[in-house]
Amino acid sequence: MDKKKVLIVTQEMTPYSVASEISRITRELPQYCHENGLEMRVLMPRFGTINERRHRLHEVVRLSGMNIIVDEDDYPLIIKVASLPNARLQVYFLDNDDFFRRKSTFADSSGKPHADNADRMVFFCKGVMETIKKFGWPPNLIHCHGWMTSLIPFYLKTAYKDDTIFAKSKVVYSLYEEYAYEEKFSADTFLHKAAINDLTVDDLAAYRKEGGINLQDGASKYADGVILGSESLNGVATKKITDLGKPMLTYQGKEKDAYCGAYFDFYNNLMED
Repeated sequence: MDKKKVLIVTQEMTPYSVASEISRITRELPQYCHENGLEMRVLMPRFGTINERRHRLHEVVRLSGMNIIVDEDDYPLIIKVASLPNARLQVYFLDNDDFFRRKSTFADSSGKPHADNADRMVFFCKGVMETIKKFGWPPNLIHCHGWMTSLIPFYLKTAYKDDTIFAKSKVVYSLYEEYAYEEKFSADTFLHKAAINDLTVDDLAAYRKEGGINLQDGASKYADGVILGSESLNGVATKKITDLGKPMLTYQGKEKDAYCGAYFDFYNNLMED
């Protein structure tokens, strides 16, 4: 019997990123799932804060060479890979000099968000979809972590819904208590950049809120299931997801075996539907 394939897409991951709720979960979860019989891969941005020599990143030439269009400009996509320490897992990094070479992630040294965060997000989400196709590795489930991944559920259910590589793919989105980077986004500009293929700004209505953008609401609308990754979200977010009629897993605490086991069961229930 073939193993189920699960892809973790994240903006952060230990040991490549600073410690956070997201980076801890995305480090522990794939190893747990791998050890319990799932075939796992991880995709994340190759931020300039990641030391390539220390973490032994190297380019995957057969996957590199694509161009990703953002706002009518072409940007080359370079794919790198590293082996996760103490785990038989590979982490793939999406790289581009314009978006990820700087020595910071989402904000500069003074805490000011980068002016091109929307472009970087669109590049990353489009790049993820094209990289999966290049893998030739049809995922049964894609689990997205962090605001930077929040267009992936939308792309999977619209622009890529007829692509055979995604024919059996379910998508889970984890909500976290994060800095609201979309507060700095111009709604019309962002939606124009995020629209791909024959999609229009109107198709992205779920991401629009009065006066701006709400990335988590949009991602939740298109996800097959939602997980609350931060304890503080057990409340308003619970009601929102319940109103959407989505399968939901509430916050499971920080104990590795407890939350990883709950996530594992949640995955399997979705993949059986």
